[in-house]
Amino acid sequence: MAAKSTGQGDLARRYASAAFELAREQGNLDVLAKDLESIRNLMDISPDLSRLVKSPIISRSDQGRGMDAIASRIGTSTLLANLIGLMSKNRRLFLLEDMILAFQVILAEHRGEVSAEVTSATDLKPAHLSAVKEALKGAVGRDVAIETKIDPAIIGGLIVRVGSRMIDNSLRTKLQNLELAMKGN
Repeated sequence: MAAKSTGQGDLARRYASAAFELAREQGNLDVLAKDLESIRNLMDISPDLSRLVKSPIISRSDQGRGMDAIASRIGTSTLLANLIGLMSKNRRLFLLEDMILAFQVILAEHRGEVSAEVTSATDLKPAHLSAVKEALKGAVGRDVAIETKIDPAIIGGLIVRVGSRMIDNSLRTKLQNLELAMKGN
């Protein structure tokens, strides 16, 4: 199973690297980053889109037509439309989410930033997000590109991942630790 995951991750990184290089050559890094973020946000909120991208049952032509319709509807760049078309044609659309994450890492490295994933129970207000970004910048000594996720199951607090380090300050974890401590006595 690990070999399969590693192979898929490598393939997603290759697509991300190719997209990055093309966007850099065309001077469209920011445009592609924005388009990829839009697609990822749509996948997060739409189970149907997620199913379209990940389902092995849906034919590649149906996936291609569906993704073309979505790309034209939200007005993505030609580069992203072509990339999605290629991934669909090669039956690699299931890698789209991993490819987007890999692209964000490559872009952050290119900009001299460190990537961080911040998970919260609800949407963070811009002021809170800015405070988290500044705190992380102080901790790691470089600019930080933050990817936010929402997981209501953590109840409150934050889970922050920077590279291989993770800080879990969620209310769920604190309650679990309290429960373990109470069982021990």
